[in-house]
Amino acid sequence: MKVWGGLRHGVLSAFGLLLACLAMQTQAATRELREAQSTVTVQGQTTRQTVSLPYHWDRHHKGQPGEATFDVTFQLQELPTVPYGLYLPRLGNAYEIWLNGALLQRNGDLRHFNGPDYAKGPRYLAISPGLLRPNNLFHVLIRADMGRRGGLAPLILGPEEEVQALYLHDYRWRNTGSMAVVIVSLLVGLVALALWATQVDPSVSGRRKRPRRDRLYLLAGVAELCWTVNVSDAIIENPPLPWPWWGMLAILSATVWVCSMTLFCVEVANWSRLRAVTWLRRWLALLLAASAVAAIGSLVAGYPVMLTLLYAALGLTSLVFVALFMRKAVRGASRLHKLVAVALLLNTLVGLRDLYVFRLSPVYGENTLLRYSSVLFGLALGYIVIMRFRTASRRVRELMANMAAQVSQKEQALQASYQRVEQLRLEQERVSERTRILRDMHDGVGSHISTAIRQLQSGRANHDEVLHTLRDSLDQLKLSIDAMNLPPGDINALLANIRYRLEPRFLACGIVVQWDVALLEPIAKVDANAMRQLQFMLFEALSNVLQHAQASTLCLAAHPAGPQGMGARLQIIDNGRGYDVTQPRRNGLLSMQQRATALGMALRLDSAPGRTVVEIAIE
Repeated sequence: MKVWGGLRHGVLSAFGLLLACLAMQTQAATRELREAQSTVTVQGQTTRQTVSLPYHWDRHHKGQPGEATFDVTFQLQELPTVPYGLYLPRLGNAYEIWLNGALLQRNGDLRHFNGPDYAKGPRYLAISPGLLRPNNLFHVLIRADMGRRGGLAPLILGPEEEVQALYLHDYRWRNTGSMAVVIVSLLVGLVALALWATQVDPSVSGRRKRPRRDRLYLLAGVAELCWTVNVSDAIIENPPLPWPWWGMLAILSATVWVCSMTLFCVEVANWSRLRAVTWLRRWLALLLAASAVAAIGSLVAGYPVMLTLLYAALGLTSLVFVALFMRKAVRGASRLHKLVAVALLLNTLVGLRDLYVFRLSPVYGENTLLRYSSVLFGLALGYIVIMRFRTASRRVRELMANMAAQVSQKEQALQASYQRVEQLRLEQERVSERTRILRDMHDGVGSHISTAIRQLQSGRANHDEVLHTLRDSLDQLKLSIDAMNLPPGDINALLANIRYRLEPRFLACGIVVQWDVALLEPIAKVDANAMRQLQFMLFEALSNVLQHAQASTLCLAAHPAGPQGMGARLQIIDNGRGYDVTQPRRNGLLSMQQRATALGMALRLDSAPGRTVVEIAIE
């Protein structure tokens, strides 16, 4: 067992040593070329010297464009049999790369300045093994514009698989990562502006005491959109605006981002009403104006130090503000305040790091980190939206519950009020019905009984007259009771009821009754009250025939009349002695006329000895 254990340990050790050797050989196969012979031309003056890469153009030739050629030599002890790769973290702004007299890659125009900027991202070139020799020469030509970070980074040469892995890592970190930041910032900015445009903060009032939109969303939206423009400068090789206008726009966007995010933090901390915030707004407005001056001075006039001073002022302002903001957060603030404080602190520290790396150090080819740390503000804004949405949802639920309770109370009150109104309505109907019955009794039965009493008191009336009057009273009473059950508008039912009650009396008096009644459609305008009034008029006309006409024949006719036959014409015709229609009408006829006028009906009288016509027209 001990022998087997020792053997196994020896095999593993040998295998590990073999892997270490292979790794050392692989590492040795990839080399970094830093020495170069340079030929630099600036403003017509050419200098030749040996330089150590990286060659940062803005450090060597501040505020001056120019051209340069770099010759980088290297030897290979053994010619490779696998494809090689060349990786350059940064070069340009325009460039050509030659290997042993063969052109590997060209981007941009070396003769015209301020064109597309190809120094934005890393470059990878595949090299065929057939191009490599024991002694090799890379010939690199560049065109460097003013303030665009031109130059040449060290050349990394080695087997394709290893070098391409380095390139892909840097490309994803610099270009793909920047694209992701641009998309996130754009979406966050648009969402924030949409919230600002559609959402209203009821706790914030203007001078007219009206709710207004929340400035927090506006500031966040403007900041994120400006940051989108600034970050896109790192990946857009051919910008939409010519240089230096595009560079000035990127500088202004970065300044607006800093100012907007500072004011965003002011809104988060509820400092907007403090007097010191007024001075802060003035200072930020001054920095914004200074950024325009610094952009012109550095990119047009050729004084890059102005841009460095601007960034230093922005960094110092952020440091002071972060200190005050963190102090308030530590002393006890909301969770949102603490979250934004952490994001603000990290962004400030990362911004100071980028300021040192890109404006003060000679490093060339590094990647900015502020564009990634800025995503924290977007996360903070998302947290704000979620928390405010939860708060708004809770308020809506409370409001709905309160409204439901109020609606329930109102419904109960309305129900009680409806019951009271219904009771009043029923009581009013009962009172109205009693009043109507009393009026009908007074106008009909009461009138006939009063007449009978006067006849008896006078001593001149005979037995038949008094009996006739009492029979009229009884008939009127029966008809009044029958009228309660008559369908509204049914004239045929009304006439049938009158025939049933009165025809025996006519026959007993020796009067032949003729009924000329057509089938009539129900008349909508003749309601229950109109039916009672119409019955009274017909009874009054028929009673006059019984009492005064001394007729032997009576005809009661009913036919459709009016537009499209929707009305009726009722006629009572007798062959009695008649009367003078020009004389003032007595109470019965006068009452008939008043009732007809009130109901919108027409009453016509035509009388002569042997023929009297009473006509009621319903149209």
